[in-house]
Amino acid sequence: MKSNEIRKRFLTFFEKRNHVVIDSASLITEEAPHATNATLFNTAGMQPLIPYLLGEDHPLGKRLASSQKCLRTNDLDEVGDNTHATFFEMLGNWSLGDYFKEDAIAWSYQFLTDSDEGLGLDPARLYITVFSGNEEVPRDLESVEIWKKFIPEKRIYFRDSKDNWWTAGPNSPAGPSTEMFYDLTGNLGDLSPEAFEQADEDQKLVEIWNDVFMTFQLEDGHIKGNLPQKNVDTGSGLERVSAVMQGVSNIFETDLYLPFMNYLKEHALHYNERHARIISDHIKSATFLASEGVFISNTGRGYVLRRILRRIYFSAKEIGFSHKEIKELVLLVKDMYKDLYFKDLSQELLNNIISSFEGEMLKVEKLVEKGKNLLKKFKEDGGSHLEGSFLVNLEQTHGLPLSITKRIAKEFELIIDDAALLVYEKEKKAHQDISRMGAEKKFKGGLEKDTPKIRALHSATHLMLAGLRKFLGESVHQKGSNITEERSRFDFTHPEKVSREILDQVEHYVQEAIESNATVSIDHMKKADAQNDPSVVGSFWEKYPDDVQVYTMKDQNGIIYSRELCGGPHVEKLSEIASFGKMRIVKEEASSAGVRRVRMELQQ
Repeated sequence: MKSNEIRKRFLTFFEKRNHVVIDSASLITEEAPHATNATLFNTAGMQPLIPYLLGEDHPLGKRLASSQKCLRTNDLDEVGDNTHATFFEMLGNWSLGDYFKEDAIAWSYQFLTDSDEGLGLDPARLYITVFSGNEEVPRDLESVEIWKKFIPEKRIYFRDSKDNWWTAGPNSPAGPSTEMFYDLTGNLGDLSPEAFEQADEDQKLVEIWNDVFMTFQLEDGHIKGNLPQKNVDTGSGLERVSAVMQGVSNIFETDLYLPFMNYLKEHALHYNERHARIISDHIKSATFLASEGVFISNTGRGYVLRRILRRIYFSAKEIGFSHKEIKELVLLVKDMYKDLYFKDLSQELLNNIISSFEGEMLKVEKLVEKGKNLLKKFKEDGGSHLEGSFLVNLEQTHGLPLSITKRIAKEFELIIDDAALLVYEKEKKAHQDISRMGAEKKFKGGLEKDTPKIRALHSATHLMLAGLRKFLGESVHQKGSNITEERSRFDFTHPEKVSREILDQVEHYVQEAIESNATVSIDHMKKADAQNDPSVVGSFWEKYPDDVQVYTMKDQNGIIYSRELCGGPHVEKLSEIASFGKMRIVKEEASSAGVRRVRMELQQ
């Protein structure tokens, strides 16, 4: 059974049981509706639903189902084995204070084993785990009794909170779970608890479903109390289920990966299975991230994207696959999901994604070449151990990240010991502290200098961002700016070209604010309070100190035109901007994958 059919059957199964099928939220937690701020990405289907699991009423009811795009990087080094991936889809159904264990377990079993509506799996190859309990929550004997209606008790095992407890973070809803495993070999039979654990370790079993009975609220990792309702949160990884349904031993032999694996097998000079798996998984993650507005950088989500792309580069080098062919892999991702997630992916954005990936590959190639020359000379001069200060110098002066230095050092048989790494971490932190203090003392924020006109352009730029968010949506966020006496150059997240009609609306919005003679006030706030205030727009939060300034542009009638985190400086009244001319957006273009750039001027 193909992956598309599995996804369709799952959603139809629960739709028939009065679940409303909802669209996948973004991979990006910041832009996902009702998302948690605990992670950079949605790592599970339940994350966008956290407010509703906590008791808020969902507008579509108490029974929901979806196929959610997810990204996890905590197991990055495990990618390449039979089951681990960074990008995956999680099939999920939820009860928000409606049905509970009895129905959840029965439906899980029915979908897995029924051949008409579900997957038709052999019940004799199913194994079940339940929560063994701890000092706060008792052993889940209720689930055992329900499971005994379907599965022999000798194939039901107890596991502790490491395996059978689910939470999205230290401050989130949580609860015990029951998991379903499937025998990939077909001949394991009945297993003792010890034999079951060994079979799982040997990847002869694969977890294909997880029912979480979410009834507790965590605070700093400890149970604060009960949630206002009993929830069911289930998850089934599409990639793993596809492996089971297609009779293969690992996810990379399924239709979700074979196009990539086959292409690499055909075009690599010396094909290697593990490296091909890494590339096949990572190209999906990278393409999805870029399509949702993440651009390559050294911080946050952009750093994750950069790290994934660099892993692609090194795996490609290992198998003799030209990184110049990365375009073909991106196109394979697009084709695989064109009718599901990429219906609105424009050709311009696709071209930008390919261009940015190719640029990163070229950059890594140059870094590797530079690193090899530096370390070759180091060895020729008699060096054998790379000291921590030398590692810092390679990074600060030559732009050579530690991850790349480690690879090259191994090639030249140079040693980087723990002592060197400790010194590296200490000196790097000292450099970062100096840079941060300098930035706080000498605010630049993209401003060439502090003049009356630059203050006017800076204030108009805040209004422009507010206008862009008003007419394009709240997924628009600042990605960079540079303001001189002549113009404001501004980068923001958006997946496609902005029409002239929208730009005209933004101009009108800014001009209306200027003509209202709104005043600019400053609120001094704790950064945490500002981040939790939905009325405050902000970017680059990690660069700001604990105490921040929020600038509010409000007229006499109480209309707020902009409320944004900033370090200043600004005009005191928006009417001051008018003395320099009318605001005009004179150019709009692509900056990088998922990022647009506008040039704004004040024209007389």
